[in-house]
Amino acid sequence: MSAQILDGKALADQIQEEIADEVAEFIQNNATVPTLAAILVGEDPASKIYIRNKQRACGRVAIESVLHRLSVDVTEDDLLALVAKLNKDDAVHGILVQLPLPDHIDETRVLRAVVPAKDVDAFHPENVGRIVQGQPRFLPCTPKGIQELLIRKGIATGGRHVVVVGRSDIVGKPIANMLVQRGPGADATVTICHSKTENLAEITRQGDILIVAIGRPRFITAGMVKPGAAVIDVGINRTDEGLVGDVDFEPVCEVAGHITPVPGGVGPLTIAMLLRNTLQAARQQR
Repeated sequence: MSAQILDGKALADQIQEEIADEVAEFIQNNATVPTLAAILVGEDPASKIYIRNKQRACGRVAIESVLHRLSVDVTEDDLLALVAKLNKDDAVHGILVQLPLPDHIDETRVLRAVVPAKDVDAFHPENVGRIVQGQPRFLPCTPKGIQELLIRKGIATGGRHVVVVGRSDIVGKPIANMLVQRGPGADATVTICHSKTENLAEITRQGDILIVAIGRPRFITAGMVKPGAAVIDVGINRTDEGLVGDVDFEPVCEVAGHITPVPGGVGPLTIAMLLRNTLQAARQQR
């Protein structure tokens, strides 16, 4: 068996074309340009790349992108003051705080300072709670990208067993909450595995869909995958051999039915969903 490659980049390009049309219509009808304010603290190379990619994507769909660059030694109070200023700025519809932040800054406090209506990453406790209750204002970008990929590639989730490896607030927990809701790309039976899970391979082999987000290069091996499963690799690990995922790609390809590559899988979809959330925020703030 050779798995079908799930090309996230091609799908993200298609979604961005759809968003560009929606943005043009929004601007024409409202005389307002959807605007995303991004905050970058310090000079972390990966963060700078992520921000640049997000800005370029905004440009492709005619969303205004404003970058606020702060020094690595900025105080927490000064960062919070900037967030407060953006919260009150009617010209700003979405606020993105690029993570990670320096060690001297409380990430949780900063993320909670973003008003829920502009929290396009869906990290604020109010937005998280709405997701759990099935009444989302926004869906977090990476989990929504995964769900969109499953829907558009025709990978059924209803009644299927989804195994999520990783319990982060950014991917693992929200994707699990989304997949157990009612509706398209959901209605699944979900198991969450993590660092304390015993007999991990026995559980991952039960997954009709296996979603991996643990930050450990090539951790998931072929023997941990159910034959024919759809494998969604969220990991991005920098190694001496280049970027690799959390899944041992080539051997797993011989077992899985579908698999996302790294790079070119989930990453581009994450950015596409950020654009969609920014447009949605602008619509809600009219």
